Amino acid sequence: MTVIVMNEKLKNYLTSFNVLSEEEITFVANKVTPTILKKSDYFIRENETSKEVAFISSGIFRSFYTTSADEEVTYCFRFENSFVTAYSSFLTQTKSIENVQAITDTEIFKISRDTILKLEKSSPNWVKLLKMLAEQEYLYLEKRVFLLQKESAEKRYKDLLINTPNYLQQIPLNYLASYLGITQRHLSRIRKSIAN
Repeated sequence: MTVIVMNEKLKNYLTSFNVLSEEEITFVANKVTPTILKKSDYFIRENETSKEVAFISSGIFRSFYTTSADEEVTYCFRFENSFVTAYSSFLTQTKSIENVQAITDTEIFKISRDTILKLEKSSPNWVKLLKMLAEQEYLYLEKRVFLLQKESAEKRYKDLLINTPNYLQQIPLNYLASYLGITQRHLSRIRKSIAN
């Protein structure tokens, strides 16, 4: 995929919010850094400070943390046409407690924190867009918490099937089971019962 095509995806995504002018979108499209991360590469690691956000043009990322028992817990997946970063670290400029890792080959556009801060100062449209993105992130995390606390593992899996069916085959079962808060054996039983 060429950089021009990737750039169009970012422009189309930003245009979909109906907030930024064409000039503002073109300006930021010229400020991003196209980057390719291979499967298993990290966008950010625990104990690093997040200085960038990335628009995912293609591929899948997972966010995970490591427990005191040295177990990896996957708590979030990010798919194409969305942004990814270690949000808490990015906002507070403190060391990240999470890892953000590519679980497929990925193509991204990186935007530095300095650029985003300059954009915020340059136009109220950027403030409005960033607020909308923050609200989206909050709603996503709220839904995730409600699903974990309220619904069965089978319901959580079905939610993924409905919302991200094209990606499920690309996510390793151990990451998927961790995300759902169950064992791989339990996940296999759920998949078998749904398939029948």
